[in-house]
Amino acid sequence: MRVTLLSYTRDAGEICAAAGRSCYSDKPADELIGTADAERSLGQIVSMGHYSVIEHAVFTFSVSGVSRSLTHQLVRHRIASFSQQSQRYVPLKEPTYVIPHTVSNDPEALEIYKDAMEKIWEAYSKLGQKVPAEDARYILPNGCTTNITITMNARELLHFFDLRCCERAQWEIREMADEMLRLCREISPAIFKDAGPPCVRGPCPEGSKSCGRPKRVKKP
Repeated sequence: MRVTLLSYTRDAGEICAAAGRSCYSDKPADELIGTADAERSLGQIVSMGHYSVIEHAVFTFSVSGVSRSLTHQLVRHRIASFSQQSQRYVPLKEPTYVIPHTVSNDPEALEIYKDAMEKIWEAYSKLGQKVPAEDARYILPNGCTTNITITMNARELLHFFDLRCCERAQWEIREMADEMLRLCREISPAIFKDAGPPCVRGPCPEGSKSCGRPKRVKKP
């Protein structure tokens, strides 16, 4: 898996703080930037539940080497933009796929898994010689790798981290979310300092389904 932060709103904390303060001032945001402690100001605004101000900050990621199983979960986050590699126009020439940790840690399971994948790709290759790639792809598994470009504003990212950094989230999307959060926190600590699963900020809301292991997120 590779996660790269392609683009982001420069001085996001300052911009969002100024936008928030402009709601309570006779001055516009451009006159308020740099006139107060952005982290403190933004923290106060967000703590009041005014999350709309952080929608002014936008982040775009490039993610590769992840499975279609992950992206099927990812696109459920609908306040976002996604551009994913097409299996219709990009034939998969090599058997590249994600191996779950539980499989790689069990030699017998790993052998079964790899054998199944090799057979699938052999069948896919043969089908590709007879039918269009858009039809041959129907035989491909959820585990085959893909790449995807993701754009979310900061408000949706907080929601995404709330759900997907949780220990109960599926392992692959959790690993991706953890890395995305690390990158975001380096760029915009004022916005993301308390981001992560609910247990980072207080009690777990999962009740009897809680993992019982409060997550500790390293902060800058």
